[in-house]
Amino acid sequence: MLPSPFTAAYDEHPVSEQLIPQLVIYMVVLLLAISAHEAAHAWMSNRFGDDTALLLGRVTLNPVAHIDPIGTLLIPIVGFVLGSVGGPVARIPLIGWGKPTPVNPLRWRNKDMANVMVSAAGIMANLFIAICTFIIFKVLLMTGWLVDIPESLREPVLIFLQMLLTINISLAVFNLLPFPPLDGSKILETFLPASAQSALAVLEQYGFIILMVLIYVGFFSAILRPIMTLVYYLLFLGVQ
Repeated sequence: MLPSPFTAAYDEHPVSEQLIPQLVIYMVVLLLAISAHEAAHAWMSNRFGDDTALLLGRVTLNPVAHIDPIGTLLIPIVGFVLGSVGGPVARIPLIGWGKPTPVNPLRWRNKDMANVMVSAAGIMANLFIAICTFIIFKVLLMTGWLVDIPESLREPVLIFLQMLLTINISLAVFNLLPFPPLDGSKILETFLPASAQSALAVLEQYGFIILMVLIYVGFFSAILRPIMTLVYYLLFLGVQ
């Protein structure tokens, strides 16, 4: 599962005439982020000796290989539209996930290291995209090249870069949380003593519900907001 708490970083809702264009950009960015995340899991698992996902065609950025009709399309679209309305429905968490990447831990070499690296691979992929986006965004701001972009394209480009940066950072930070079924819980599992494994197994039964509650009450927003504040401070630092 790959939650995408995009609304945690945004307070403003797109106005009606901007809704469809922003929804299209959002879905393009979300599909890229999810595809990179899942493909990274598959690639890293193959590096440690398990070619299950590779043989199923999951080492690819083609979103068709990673789309879950409900979690990747229906729920994100409905959530985005409801979030644009404002009012009570805007507090509905905007989430999304791709098809889980199949792995066979029995085929891994160095299982503990493999578990950490395969789990962290998706996070690292999202961070890589975020860093590349930050650099491109910073260069455009510092050089003034934004002015050279045709006015009709300038706003879509800015929205695309902003969403690409924010969504990928959000996914990376979110998946670091040590709650099942997020990647952070799998990393934590490697370092927990055997006596704590049973507690983690119990937590896994209610992990999704716990995550939804934490997102709804603003727990994740409280974690993400200072991070995004720092990122955008550094982004605009030195810009005239």
